Amino acid sequence: MKVLFVCSGGMSSSIVVNALKKEAEKEGLDMEVHAIGTGEVSEEMGNGWDVCMVAPQIRHRFDSVKKAAEEAGVPCDAIPPQAYTPLGGPALLKKIKEVTA
Repeated sequence: MKVLFVCSGGMSSSIVVNALKKEAEKEGLDMEVHAIGTGEVSEEMGNGWDVCMVAPQIRHRFDSVKKAAEEAGVPCDAIPPQAYTPLGGPALLKKIKEVTA
């Protein structure tokens, strides 16, 4: 599964990406996670992503990211704030499964 993670690009984003990858590994899922900033969304969206998740700190950009995802046929949703932590891997993976179901 290819997960496009739209975020602010700070250190917390890499922590969340690593937590998600670790949780996917535990469940035996092959998962590629790529974190990008909002400025890269339109060029990256058509590159075969299975799902697009948006970090809570950029909620104000959610509508534009969701529109780009919909145009590319990629399911998109916001990450629940409680999942956006170093221990949020299980909650984030659950949300991704819900979005892609």
